[in-house]
Amino acid sequence: MAEARREHFGGRLAIIMAMAGSAIGLGNIWRFPYLAGEHGGAAFIFVYIIASIFLSMPIFLAEAIIGRRSHANTYGAMEKLAPGTKWKWLSILTILAPLIIVSYYSVVGGWSIEYLVKSLAFSFNSTPKEEITSMFAGFISQPWMPIVCHTAFLGTCAVILTAGVKSGIEKFSNWSVPILFVLILIILVYSLTLPGAMEGVEYMIKPDFSKIDSEVILAAMGQSFYSLSLGVGTILVYSSYVSKNENLLVSGFGTAIFDLMFALMAGFAVMTAVFSAGVKPGAGPGLIFESLPFVFATMAESAPVVSGVISILFFVTILVSALTSGVSLMEVGVAYLVEEKKMRRGVATFTVFAGTWTLGCLCSLSFGPMNGFRIFGNSLFEFCDWISSNFLMAIGAMLFSLFVGWKMKKSDVYDEFTNGGTLRFNVRCFKAVYFLVRYIAPLVIGIIFLSGLLL
Repeated sequence: MAEARREHFGGRLAIIMAMAGSAIGLGNIWRFPYLAGEHGGAAFIFVYIIASIFLSMPIFLAEAIIGRRSHANTYGAMEKLAPGTKWKWLSILTILAPLIIVSYYSVVGGWSIEYLVKSLAFSFNSTPKEEITSMFAGFISQPWMPIVCHTAFLGTCAVILTAGVKSGIEKFSNWSVPILFVLILIILVYSLTLPGAMEGVEYMIKPDFSKIDSEVILAAMGQSFYSLSLGVGTILVYSSYVSKNENLLVSGFGTAIFDLMFALMAGFAVMTAVFSAGVKPGAGPGLIFESLPFVFATMAESAPVVSGVISILFFVTILVSALTSGVSLMEVGVAYLVEEKKMRRGVATFTVFAGTWTLGCLCSLSFGPMNGFRIFGNSLFEFCDWISSNFLMAIGAMLFSLFVGWKMKKSDVYDEFTNGGTLRFNVRCFKAVYFLVRYIAPLVIGIIFLSGLLL
């Protein structure tokens, strides 16, 4: 009876839009450009694409198979598919991980709200360029305004989730994902018209394979993981809302293609603007909130109105992309509370909001009043980011791969992947995909995990 009451996405397009919305986030528009800038541009992109196909895609499918097979949250899935085992306790990790991530993620989402407000006020046009880069540090060190923005961001996610799967998540994804592509396309076209932009294009399309080393490979694999939200249960939970007649392989590739396209468009849009303004491509995590406002200020010297409009569009894009991922991360905890603790969706959403808001406030304060509080030498924000990126996501992805590759019956995996043998192309692909999930994915994840320990 409980399964019959579960909501489902309306169709294939709705599924792809929702999963693409989960994947497209700050990882694409914030993290991807600066990592590409730090690791050689085209060389990094080449490794990233290979990793997405042969590592991330099989893990994505493993999560999707578990989710649709069980039609349950991460805890309930393990309880249904491996009753009486310890797998259900290990699944608690994939409930806690996305909540930790969304706690500090929403702080960054809050920064995008502040910078959107600054863009609407054309602040980058009127602020002296030498003060632009210090503007960011001054804002995040404040005790109250970053928390106000963090609250607004997290509250917006909660409102969407309270509406439910079809009326909330699906409707939001159906309009937000197309808007994101339109916005980033406008920004990309404008960036390509800037003087010196072709130098940025060349940086992104001409690989220098001598730059590919272990650090670049690990960074590209990690970004591929991060971009598709793997290992934290979001794909599993969203797949649990997918009907049995849908093709998981098509939905998976559709999601991956949307995610890759958006990342590349964002990378080209950012890098062409960065090269045009003479900013170093390897500016690091501050590229979006420190270097790009400097780029907009430089543009404003010759075209103040156009620069102001582009900055508004850019930070709208960041905010909406952050919201789509924030919603999916929170939904993991909400689904668990609704299905396992029998809470009403509104109560479950508020509970998740309260917990993530509290941790998020502490993460925000770690840039200001709590800056002296350190965990293994890291601020609380840095620690949450570090443990999530280097451990929680890797361990979660490892567990999902091992579960599908070694715990589930091969016949059940085959049945779910091929829709009972009715999808001919999936049947032909099954052996290769199963091999990647069973052997390659756990091996590579283990390497990433050990590297996170050693680096």
